[in-house]
Amino acid sequence: MGERRRIVFWRHGRTDWNAAGRFQGQTDIPLNEDGVRQAKHAARLLAAMGPTSIVASDLQRTRTTAEALAEETGLTVAVDSGLRETNAGRWQGQTFDEIRLSDADLLAQWEDGAVDVAAGGAETRLDVAARTRAAVERALGELGDSGTLVVVSHGGAIRVVLAELLGLPHSLWGALSGLSNCNWSVLEERRSAPGDGADGAPRWRLGEHNAGTLLVPVAVVEG
Repeated sequence: MGERRRIVFWRHGRTDWNAAGRFQGQTDIPLNEDGVRQAKHAARLLAAMGPTSIVASDLQRTRTTAEALAEETGLTVAVDSGLRETNAGRWQGQTFDEIRLSDADLLAQWEDGAVDVAAGGAETRLDVAARTRAAVERALGELGDSGTLVVVSHGGAIRVVLAELLGLPHSLWGALSGLSNCNWSVLEERRSAPGDGADGAPRWRLGEHNAGTLLVPVAVVEG
């Protein structure tokens, strides 16, 4: 990697609400037994990447997942509430079938990938991308000029911050799939070329997406 940095975005392990297809959002749901096993299994694989630092959402499902990697590496886990999942307002705790019965038009727009539609009347994808990017940039500021930052977050939040950091136009954000429980995606810093913009912002390429070998396969559902 030389002086380049790498960000590993790692989704938390499985919860009972994941298994039931409920939109968790910012509801603080713990990992279930499958999720704990997933986290320990994935942590052994991620430790081989030589992580330098770990930052997690403050919700317990991400903190528990992050602690599995901390145990493998000896690193401490920093916590940033900016990495939380989408605040889905009135949708939180409901299954997607239940949401369709009461909020079909809004859900259809949101599932179609609209970035400016507020999930359950609360946050839009643009809102989530902005606060999540700010949290990642805070952690990168602590990392220095090189190293591997592991960001432990949520399916919807990771999806939009990847699109934001890659500079994808809003119309293409839906081209990125979400992550399965405890899978990860990797961004690698690109070296600046002569003539690149002078704003100093890092440039990123997608090295891996939705990678991982899991003990319990789970359908990819945001929330």
